[in-house]
Amino acid sequence: MAYNEYDDPHFFEEYAKMGRSQGGLPAAGEWHQLQPLFPLLEGKAVLDLGCGYGWHCKYAAEQGAAEVLGIDLSHRMIAEAEQRNADSRITYRVCGIEDYEYPAERWDCVVSNLALHYIADLDAIYRKVRHTLRPGGVFLFNIEHPVFTARPGQDWIYDEAGQPLYWPVDDYFMPGERLTHFLGCEVKKQHHTLTQILMGLRASGFIIDAVEEAQPSQKMLDLPGMRDELRRPMMLLVKAVA
Repeated sequence: MAYNEYDDPHFFEEYAKMGRSQGGLPAAGEWHQLQPLFPLLEGKAVLDLGCGYGWHCKYAAEQGAAEVLGIDLSHRMIAEAEQRNADSRITYRVCGIEDYEYPAERWDCVVSNLALHYIADLDAIYRKVRHTLRPGGVFLFNIEHPVFTARPGQDWIYDEAGQPLYWPVDDYFMPGERLTHFLGCEVKKQHHTLTQILMGLRASGFIIDAVEEAQPSQKMLDLPGMRDELRRPMMLLVKAVA
């Protein structure tokens, strides 16, 4: 398996301090937009690609899913998921998104939250997800927005007082690897244009049902840095039907 930053002890320790790591789904700025996009999960089979702590797996189980499989490349993430979000209907497995076998017509819903921007060949994953979904199944994912991923630094341009002036966008139409710094570590991500993200779904046989650009809810705007999240999109939420 490929190297995964989330198994780096320092990175994992810093990740654990994040609000969404400590508070779960209600602490995630995009949850108020992502939650309504979920289909009815009662009695359904759900696959979570890049499950992290397992918050979405547990949510699926709480919504009545009959079985849930959460996969993640990080051993540390899977161990944390098994501790925090265990349920008799949930199975956690150390496995990369590219490495999963994607059996034909196996799942009713495939979810992926903030993991696909680590994938170089999105089209290949789209085809595999389409293959593993049952007819009418839903693919729901949240990926870092192309405006956010385009420039390697993935940070504001600041004034002399340290206040953010603007968010720079550069090399937008040059997809591929971006080396950035996140939580004190060098992290490899993949930049994809909006056209690649959305038209790749259509080319793989999906019908796009919803597209939303994440922005914080009104009740979160008083949190440090949240008002700046209204100045540029950080995440792209997409719901597609097989």
